[in-house]
Amino acid sequence: MIWILTGAALLLSCPQQGGQDPSTEYAIVVSDATASDAAWAGVIEALREKRRARVVRYGPAMEGARAELARMSPRYVCFVCRAEEAGREFVVSAHRITRMLDDDPYTDALWGILTGYDAGDALKIARTREPLRIERAGAGCGLDLNLFKQGQWFSECEKNLSWRKDAGEEPRKIACPDDTTRDLVALLNKDRPQFFMTSGHATHRDWQIGFSYRNGEFRCRNGQLFGLATDGTRHDVDSPSPKVYCAAGNCLMGWIEDRETMAPAWMRSAGVRQLVGYVVSTWYGYGGWGVNHYFLEQAGRFTFAESFFLNQQALLHRLETEFPEAARLAIDRWDLETDSALLDRFARRHGIAEKDALGLLWDRDTVAFYGDPAWEARVVPDLDLGWKQALSDEDGKLIFSLTTLRAGSWRRPPAALFGRSIPGLSVLEGEEFHPLVTDDFLLVPRTGDFQAGEEIRVVVGRAEKASPSAEE
Repeated sequence: MIWILTGAALLLSCPQQGGQDPSTEYAIVVSDATASDAAWAGVIEALREKRRARVVRYGPAMEGARAELARMSPRYVCFVCRAEEAGREFVVSAHRITRMLDDDPYTDALWGILTGYDAGDALKIARTREPLRIERAGAGCGLDLNLFKQGQWFSECEKNLSWRKDAGEEPRKIACPDDTTRDLVALLNKDRPQFFMTSGHATHRDWQIGFSYRNGEFRCRNGQLFGLATDGTRHDVDSPSPKVYCAAGNCLMGWIEDRETMAPAWMRSAGVRQLVGYVVSTWYGYGGWGVNHYFLEQAGRFTFAESFFLNQQALLHRLETEFPEAARLAIDRWDLETDSALLDRFARRHGIAEKDALGLLWDRDTVAFYGDPAWEARVVPDLDLGWKQALSDEDGKLIFSLTTLRAGSWRRPPAALFGRSIPGLSVLEGEEFHPLVTDDFLLVPRTGDFQAGEEIRVVVGRAEKASPSAEE
């Protein structure tokens, strides 16, 4: 049996360990306070019914759910919370607890945080079932329009520059006004992009459209997202069609300090079902931009949630292998915007001299993924991805094979997701590629340039125990 990796998590034929109940494949983690709120109880029930999930409640701290999650070993974990709960510490805790379900330092489940401006907005996300095939896109920064049937992006660095692609046509450069606020709102409202991306200056309460020149802003009020042009004109966003939003390079866009922040407004006004964004001021960028290295550069191979997960594992692997002395350190303060010396003090205290080590630590726990992690949103594949890869199950062994089709470059390591947790795997062939193999995924730590015709083959399985000799 062979599966070509087009992005979906593989449903391997390996039996579930111990006759695992399917309901343990998806865990809903929720505080007692949220579960006791009648409106939010409806969100939990809708998600539980959709995913056949098991609900895990905790009291004052998320740590109270860890033992039950470790026992369940779920494929997906969804943290349901009110906006008032979903602060920086909540996101950091979600990262850390999902790395603590077994003995290795890697994330043990695909996870997301389901929230909203109110329970009604969260319920829309919880009830969304239909997979999203992304063919239309928009952005406030550069974007490869060849990945989509239709799309448009506006330059954050060069005034009056935009690129547009219409169905059946090639991308073309077009002029745009000095202030693109109205045009960006129109793009969301009329073109109904299914993927939207931003970068540049931002806080958790606004997005500043121009990075190196004066332009308008996006703001929010009472859950309403709107554009505010430089002349003071307001343009409300009304784009309810489902979409995913990657705030790849924005500071703080993922930080929900309270209800009056941007992330809940994107969910309410712009139909965002999944959102990736920093809860801190970003300066290193691995955790944000790296999601697109899996999601866009390998278009169609992975879902948005899988791309977030795999980028996190690539980050963790770099820490573990390149900076092992720093890999287990924990940053405990995040207010870089008000304390610019925070990281310098941390680096001196722990003897960290390498910028990469500090940057990876800064990004490790500070990128949020909002939404149902099992919901499938992927770019419709229509390009030569540069290499083909497959995972086959033969006689109880998993065989990962990869062949490069042309010259190219890996900006993130090639990887494959298993369909469920398979403990006890070890590398039987392919040690020369130094693969990382966990219960849930395989990663080959190759980055940089490759040439056509390169091949990688890794075989994993459970090592056979030697038969006892006659003398024994």
